[in-house]
Amino acid sequence: MANRASATKKATGEIQITDGSLWKNILLFSVPLMLSQLLQVLFNMADVAVVGKFSSAEALGAVGSTTTLVTLFTGFLIGMGSAVNVRVAQHLGAKDKARVSASIRTSFLICLATGVIITVLCLLSARFMLELLGTKDDLIDGAVLYFRIYAIGMPALGIFNFGNGVLSANGDTKRPLVYLLIAGILNVLFNLFFVIVCGMAEDGVALASIITQYVSAVLILIHMARQKDECAFRFRDLKNGADRTEGGRILGLGIPAGLQNAIFAVANLFIQGAVNSFDSVIVEGNSAAANSDAIIYNVMAAFYTACSTFMGQNLGAGKRDRVLKSYFIGIAYSFVAGALLGGALFLFGREFLSLFANDEAVIEAGLLRTRIMSFSYAVSAFMDCTIAACRGLGKSFAPTVIVIMGSCVFRVAWIYTVFAYFRTIPSLYLLYIFSWTITAIAEIICFIVNYKKLPANTGGDLLTVE
Repeated sequence: MANRASATKKATGEIQITDGSLWKNILLFSVPLMLSQLLQVLFNMADVAVVGKFSSAEALGAVGSTTTLVTLFTGFLIGMGSAVNVRVAQHLGAKDKARVSASIRTSFLICLATGVIITVLCLLSARFMLELLGTKDDLIDGAVLYFRIYAIGMPALGIFNFGNGVLSANGDTKRPLVYLLIAGILNVLFNLFFVIVCGMAEDGVALASIITQYVSAVLILIHMARQKDECAFRFRDLKNGADRTEGGRILGLGIPAGLQNAIFAVANLFIQGAVNSFDSVIVEGNSAAANSDAIIYNVMAAFYTACSTFMGQNLGAGKRDRVLKSYFIGIAYSFVAGALLGGALFLFGREFLSLFANDEAVIEAGLLRTRIMSFSYAVSAFMDCTIAACRGLGKSFAPTVIVIMGSCVFRVAWIYTVFAYFRTIPSLYLLYIFSWTITAIAEIICFIVNYKKLPANTGGDLLTVE
């Protein structure tokens, strides 16, 4: 039976999680995730490029003004998807088909409902939230229009993150990549059509986004409906309703994860406010340099997802040694990725910045940021991978409180003390490496405590959420 299951996994392209080489399988699992993350970054850049190139500066500014809010709400949905991933992975590892099924149908309802609630909230309070963020008067109407249209796609984002969470829990990270690639290409084509052919602006870019979001959601649901294993999903399964126990545990993992992503976006507002206190050259240089964050963070994030998935399945399977090894390997891979990419940024920072700016003064200003951040990214691996590891153990609340205090509250305090005293770009961006170090130490202690509490024979009913 075990050999048959293994053969089926290989035939469908799914990665072995509870058997085989962890070094090899975690890497194979992570590569499609990296490509998915990078595709999203590149396609988002394409959105901005199209509206900036073929529409107007006002339309470009309107779209850019919504970035924080879009990041906040999509981050919450991503957090819910990570909870789905962990719960399904744990039950797959325990080979508990009944709980796998209950977890999948409950997760679908939760992710869909979360997307609908976010849509309603954004439609009703778009102008209020954008005014609260200080959106310029000449941009506010376009920003409200873009954000309201974009918000209609939130249920689709919720469904895609649900499907992505289930498939990756089962070792399949390739199909979500394919669906994202299809949707991304369509997004660029629709952007060009609506903006150039139809003469639309920010509304055209937003419309292209929601169409392709629903395309990706439909594609992933069609695939899950055709599956023959325990991770299949069919709408008729919903007649059994949500499982209260699974619902509580998914929300117990997902809400803290979602809030963590959202609070990071809020904390970054304070950092942006500090940058805005400098002249326009510094602001422009730092905006150009910040493009490296999306690339490097998303590559590293692939290993965090792998870490929580492998830990979750092996925890459910009762393979405690593989649980701990998955954590160490996840840290090792993400640290190396951060170090290599950070080193490349340090060596080729000027060339990277020249992709976004022509003015030498702006490039020099951007280098002030890249020279510090290039040595900082690798340190974040110890914090973020440990948070993912705690979620893999089914623990989310305490790690979230730690990261909020260490990486959010600490940053705000730094801005009003250290940065307020020195008033330099280096004194501002050093807050990252210090906050990541402090938070990582606390998170590692939290992980050690929770790992030691695991019973010798994990699995089944022992999988709980704090």
